[in-house]
Amino acid sequence: MRLILIGVEYAGKTTLANAMHDWGLSVGKKFHMDDGDFTIPDYHHLSPEDQETMWNMSPVLKERFQRMVLYYHLEILERYDDCVFGGFHIEEKIYGPRYYHPDSEVTYHRWLEHKMPSNCILVNMVCEPDVVRQRMKDDPHPYQLVQPEEVEELQEEFLHEYNHSYFRRKLEFDTTNLTPETILDTFLDRVRPVLTARDLVFLDSVRTPGSPV
Repeated sequence: MRLILIGVEYAGKTTLANAMHDWGLSVGKKFHMDDGDFTIPDYHHLSPEDQETMWNMSPVLKERFQRMVLYYHLEILERYDDCVFGGFHIEEKIYGPRYYHPDSEVTYHRWLEHKMPSNCILVNMVCEPDVVRQRMKDDPHPYQLVQPEEVEELQEEFLHEYNHSYFRRKLEFDTTNLTPETILDTFLDRVRPVLTARDLVFLDSVRTPGSPV
């Protein structure tokens, strides 16, 4: 299962990615996880000192770094049958010119999609804007990118990129009423129509639709 989770901050990408990782380990499937690698700074894997260094890089270096990270992860997608990427190329298309390198547009994101395995699933994670803003207030990120007044506009941009992507396997997933305890089981039910035969066979071997994970 190759999942690319997109959506505005606080839509639930990290919550779902972590749940997929833990579930995978419990059923004998190890996902290659890259949730924070496409965000500056990557506060999931870097020390506080390295986060600060990354945050203070010049726009030119940020753009170059992001581009190389994206191309590197094309190989990861080819090498691993089971991956969960949070944000990836579409996040860079939207966040890059807005937050990291305002003088450089991202024009290669569709070309990257031609290079990705055909069984990749693009998941646009959506949430009611007021719920997103409440999540921001309840759990502020160390390096906050999205501001409360930007939520609606950014969700429209993610929807635009989702609608115009070249992926054949796509899913919109609303997390408004979900919790960390319910997000995984709900997702595994919703994703079934876009899974490959291989993934369906595996999923059915470890659970039945609607059952507890």
